[in-house]
Amino acid sequence: MKYEIIAECGRAKSAHMETVHGTIETPVFMNVGTVGAIKGAVSTADLKEIGCQVELSNTYHLHVRTGDELIKELGGLRSFMKWDRPVLTDSGGFQVFSLAGLRKIKEEGVSFRSHIDGHKIFMGPEESMRIQSNLASTIAMAFDECPPALAERKYIEQSVARTERWLMRCKAEMSRLNSLEDTINREQLLFGINQGGILDDVRIANADRISGLDLDGYAVGGLAVGESHEEMYAVLDAVTGHLPRNKPTYLMGVGTPLNIIEGVARGIDFFDCVYPSRNGRHGHVYTHRGRLNMMNKQYERDLDPIEEGCGCPACRDYSRAYIRHLLKAGEMLGMRLCTLHNLYFYNHMMEEIRASIRNGTFDEYRKAMTDSLSEGMA
Repeated sequence: MKYEIIAECGRAKSAHMETVHGTIETPVFMNVGTVGAIKGAVSTADLKEIGCQVELSNTYHLHVRTGDELIKELGGLRSFMKWDRPVLTDSGGFQVFSLAGLRKIKEEGVSFRSHIDGHKIFMGPEESMRIQSNLASTIAMAFDECPPALAERKYIEQSVARTERWLMRCKAEMSRLNSLEDTINREQLLFGINQGGILDDVRIANADRISGLDLDGYAVGGLAVGESHEEMYAVLDAVTGHLPRNKPTYLMGVGTPLNIIEGVARGIDFFDCVYPSRNGRHGHVYTHRGRLNMMNKQYERDLDPIEEGCGCPACRDYSRAYIRHLLKAGEMLGMRLCTLHNLYFYNHMMEEIRASIRNGTFDEYRKAMTDSLSEGMA
């Protein structure tokens, strides 16, 4: 991997990152394809058309269905889903949080009950690395626990200490796997994850310790899980300065367009979130003036595109009235068009952000977007 910062505006940075599977220009939004597909009937050909640079898939979900060993037999995830650009796989660690009622945490790892059929699964650092190696992603995430943001200090401190021990095991196992002859991607990168809830001192101490491991990149995890936006920004203010600036940084699972802009302002390179596809499937679409609910009656006779000047497949060819009709009729095409628009909006916004950093106008762009975007719904 080669990571080179091209331009900076304050703490915001734009970088050129070369990987074994292609180049990534940051800041970048990764389109979330949990099981190797974007919900909303979006294909990998669609992803290229709307400017996606990196696809993100879920280790736990692909392990339980279809199975990482089968995917390895079929050439790895990128070959399986016909995607020739970079892929990031999360570690399964978030399921330690989201499947709290189905798991038990021990030092060795986590025992799950599958959310599909209830069968018992064990996943620890070594298992997570082996699954991700089988998937042959470009970037693998270290196995961690994502504690609730507002959990008690004692619990968070114990959790973070265990996650640090797991990180050491992840690093050792990744090194071993990348040395094996039958490993599909022997250049697989490893990102460590900073945790600590909203406790600045715990976050900073953890960041300082994991920075010394010289990993390929660093993520800030455990945010957007119950804390306020202001608390999230305060954590980023505290912690990003303690992560290596000459390495890529990733804010996991965040978020709204304004969240992303504020993350960029604090030095973040990578983002992912399910909002564009999830909201699109419910007829909620993003524009530079805020979100629109395409189900609203006001669009019944509206022949304008979702957003004037937008180059996405929905806006090029279809009116708000027709998209509303499709949604009301329960037609998948309506959900697909809204999802495509939202993903295009996010990817195009990242292009605007990169351009503003590289031409020295990010502060103006940030202010203009903050003034024009509304988290309300029209």
